[in-house]
Amino acid sequence: MSKPVKEMMIRDYKDRLGDTENAVVISIRGIEANENNRMRTGLIEQGISVMVVRNALGKKAISDGGMSNLGEVLEGPSALSWGGESVIDVARELVKWAKEIEELELKGAILDGELFTGEAGVIELSKFPTRDEAIAQNITLILSPGRNLLGAVKGPGGRLMGIVKSIEEKLENGESIAKIG
Repeated sequence: MSKPVKEMMIRDYKDRLGDTENAVVISIRGIEANENNRMRTGLIEQGISVMVVRNALGKKAISDGGMSNLGEVLEGPSALSWGGESVIDVARELVKWAKEIEELELKGAILDGELFTGEAGVIELSKFPTRDEAIAQNITLILSPGRNLLGAVKGPGGRLMGIVKSIEEKLENGESIAKIG
């Protein structure tokens, strides 16, 4: 392959990746065409892109960005997958597909410069909370002491209101109220 063609491919990789800094590396070798198309269609519906790359050219395309560490897992037949809400969503989808398509190999992933290698790394990444899930967890942690305090304050007041309501109903019905001890 000539140098101008290689440079053109590197530019194409960079253009398609854009400002992406998080991705998953997979191998789709050995997957039947129909299964591959079904998987890619399912991923596209989730906003996830898949691009087969030549390893040496892929390494050069990502060498000057936040995904440079990903070059370590670009060995053998490789495809980059990115998109969705976050790379965690990409990892979750690919883990689901790997359970269904045994030929799908999870090679690694990168999140904020941290490399997750092999299938175990991608599975570990898929268990991370997404940004929205992390925010919801933090809000729950922040609000739970206040919620507990409100419950503690509201509990006795609710019981007292129940007693007052009972006395009010008895007086409205003309019943007498007995004095307690």
